[in-house]
Amino acid sequence: MKTKTEVLLDLWIESRTRFTKLLDGISEADLAKKLGNSPNSAGFLIRHIGDVELLFAKNVFGDSSVKVVAKTVIDQRDSGEWTNLDELKNYVVGSFEKLHSIVSQQVEEDWEQVISTKEFGTKSKSEAFGRIVSHTAYHAGQLAIVLKYGQ
Repeated sequence: MKTKTEVLLDLWIESRTRFTKLLDGISEADLAKKLGNSPNSAGFLIRHIGDVELLFAKNVFGDSSVKVVAKTVIDQRDSGEWTNLDELKNYVVGSFEKLHSIVSQQVEEDWEQVISTKEFGTKSKSEAFGRIVSHTAYHAGQLAIVLKYGQ
C-alpha cells in the first residue's frame, strides 16, 4: 500500500503531464505567442509554473536550499524576456526536481501541518499541495490555448 506522500506525488506528476507534454512540441518561436491583448506569452507561462513550483518547495515545504527570484510573481506581467526555450525547459525541469525532492521527504504527519502564506492564507500542507496541482494544470490549459490559437 502506498503512503500518502507517494499517492500525492503520483497525483501531481500525472497532473503535470498536461504541462510536460506541451513542452515536447513547443518551438522557440512559440514562446512569444499571446492571445489577442492577453498580458502573458507562452514563455511567461512556462517560467511562471517553474517560479511557483520553486516557491512551494521553499515556502510551503521548507526547502532552505531553494534560491528563487520569482520574477513572474513579482512583476505580475510579461516583460517579454522569456524567449530562450532551452533555458525555460531547464528551469522547469529544475523546479520539478526541487519540489519533488522536498515533497518526497514528507512523512504522514507532515501533511496535516498547518502553514500560512500571504498568497493563499492558512492551510494544511495537503491542502496547499492541492494548490500546486491545480495551479500547474490551470496554466497548462492556458498554455495549450496560447500555443494553438496565439500569435
